[in-house]
Amino acid sequence: MRYGFVCAVLCASAAVGRAASSSVVTFDSLLDEMVDRGRIARLPSPAYTCKQFSSYDRNSTQPGSPTWWANWDRSYFVRVEENAGRKEHVLMDAEGPGVVVRFWATWHGPGGGEFSNGTMRVYIDDQTEPVIEGPMADLVSGGKLVGEPLSRSVSPQTPYRHRGHNLYLPIPYAKRCKITYQTDVLIDEGARKGEALYYQINYRTYEAGAKVESFSQQTLGKSASAVARVNRMLGECDRSGLGELLDGELKGVVAPGTEKSMMVTGSRAIRRMQFRLRAEDLPQALRSTILKMEFDGAATVWCPIGDFFGTGYHIHPHSTWYTQVARDGTMSSYWVMPFGKRAKVTVLNLGSQPVELVEARVSSSPWEWDDGSCHFHAAWKQWAGIETQSNEKAVDHGALDLTWVTVQGRGTYVGDVLTLFNTADTWWGEGDEKIYVDGEAFPSHIGTGTEDYYGYAWCRPEFFESAFHAQPCGDGNLKAGFSVNSRYRALDAIPFTTSIRFDMELWHWARTKMNYAPATFWYARPSATWDVQPMPDEAVRPVARAVEDIIKPRRVDGAIEGETLKVVEKTGGETEIQTIRQHNWSNNAQLWWRHAREQDRLVVEFTMDETGEYDVTLGATQAVDYGIMRIAVNGRTKVESIDFFNQGVVATDVKLGKCQLSKGANRLEVTVLGANPSAVKSYMFGLDYLLAVKPQ
Repeated sequence: MRYGFVCAVLCASAAVGRAASSSVVTFDSLLDEMVDRGRIARLPSPAYTCKQFSSYDRNSTQPGSPTWWANWDRSYFVRVEENAGRKEHVLMDAEGPGVVVRFWATWHGPGGGEFSNGTMRVYIDDQTEPVIEGPMADLVSGGKLVGEPLSRSVSPQTPYRHRGHNLYLPIPYAKRCKITYQTDVLIDEGARKGEALYYQINYRTYEAGAKVESFSQQTLGKSASAVARVNRMLGECDRSGLGELLDGELKGVVAPGTEKSMMVTGSRAIRRMQFRLRAEDLPQALRSTILKMEFDGAATVWCPIGDFFGTGYHIHPHSTWYTQVARDGTMSSYWVMPFGKRAKVTVLNLGSQPVELVEARVSSSPWEWDDGSCHFHAAWKQWAGIETQSNEKAVDHGALDLTWVTVQGRGTYVGDVLTLFNTADTWWGEGDEKIYVDGEAFPSHIGTGTEDYYGYAWCRPEFFESAFHAQPCGDGNLKAGFSVNSRYRALDAIPFTTSIRFDMELWHWARTKMNYAPATFWYARPSATWDVQPMPDEAVRPVARAVEDIIKPRRVDGAIEGETLKVVEKTGGETEIQTIRQHNWSNNAQLWWRHAREQDRLVVEFTMDETGEYDVTLGATQAVDYGIMRIAVNGRTKVESIDFFNQGVVATDVKLGKCQLSKGANRLEVTVLGANPSAVKSYMFGLDYLLAVKPQ
């Protein structure tokens, strides 16, 4: 569709177009499917696969190989082709029948400048003229193709150049779809010099013989009112048609180690669940209170209640198509959960405190159970205190693949929630999703970064919410703290006929430890199995509220902490107390001297209780910008020259040998001599601790 035509047709008030036959996949039928929560609870008909084109680094060729974690995930394309005298970069080229169901992108120009706003074109069924054409930024999230929330960037609090942009408008095609990008600025593989374009395109390919009505220049015009209806429903997260309310059976206090249950019988589907908890320690209750569910006698859900509702172990109000967390703490779910005979909903208190269910409501309605009906599943696991490493000079770039879940059977993967506590003041989510369907050797979904998978970009911490993705809290994105992200799937749900495995790289920018807990959601036919077992020990683990809950500070017994010493003389530079948890400093802190020059001197004072001879050890720091120093105690040189250069940050011990110390004040003197030829010439020095021990 031409850019100008799009603007005109969306202003028209045309009647809703309807497919001539329910067996034909049309633009309107896809819109209807998007807002019909029950459709995803059945095996898709017609059957389809869901795959992904993306700008992932093409050096990622084989799982486990040295290049598997290649990370220049930008400006890689299917190919580049000439068309009518212009160079077009092909983002996607897929045979039909199919439909594009999600388009995510972010960008920056050469040298990190603003995006050039190049031209995006969508070609359908081998037509030479595009059906959609215009500046990519305008089409994906600028409202020129369709309004919000089908087209939306993330939080307006995020600077525009750092936003992720999402387009959920379905683009069906009968034979083929090709999407290209053209710009006048330089584009090179990996964007080492030129424009960086990151993208992910999810698309369906229907089974052979399926009938799909292709998107055309008239499609949006005919369906303007249908588009408006869907935008309204998704924008409001429409909650109508939730069935009969069953209230009261779960309310009340759940004592430690006990549970409360309710049964729903008949061929029905749960359409809404609402819970509000009251506890002295609510964060711990949100993690240690477990939601369990059984459908037709099979246990399919075991998940901490806060993680199930997408808020983690803190209440963060937000709303999506499938979940809602209100300001009063009421948590709601709108997944459709069908069963043929009976369902059992259980709230289990694994914690040590009583938990009151102030609200506990379940709504259901009749459901015709058939061979396509699926049970709802949710699983949760936690890697507590998992060790990460900086990607600096590591063969594997510091990354590792974590398998969130593997399912055997037939069903559809529909979403996930990631709750974590970061312990370093830098980004934790450089890793990409890798989704293997039906035994694939190479994942049909391989992404460009964890935040990209969740719809945002550039590690940004700002709150955002939309129908199918949300960041209720990003406090732990660029500094130590708590974060929770969610992504729920509608048209981009992933069917599987025999199996699915969801891996996510854990790739931190720092060597540290963190708590990392994904909850995964899928539908499956009875008899499906999965590899995530209940983890009661992790659910009762005290939730992390501070870095020290995960990284216990190292303490050197009997040492005088460097950050407590008095600076009595300083001929140049600045001193401050530096607190970084991942460097293994005693008490997680050091006295930091920086901006000094050669021959500058730092003198600090420490106090002893008795006069005598002592063995003295300094805890010090080595790093790329640390200098060569002379060290003296009470005017006597103990180390003539020591080089504190190292490529990475390392805590080290420096033996000064025997020193004569006096009762009362003593002086430690450090003088800058120079720097290693390989060092950054900053001449820094870090004093972690001083330990003085009388010889035996």
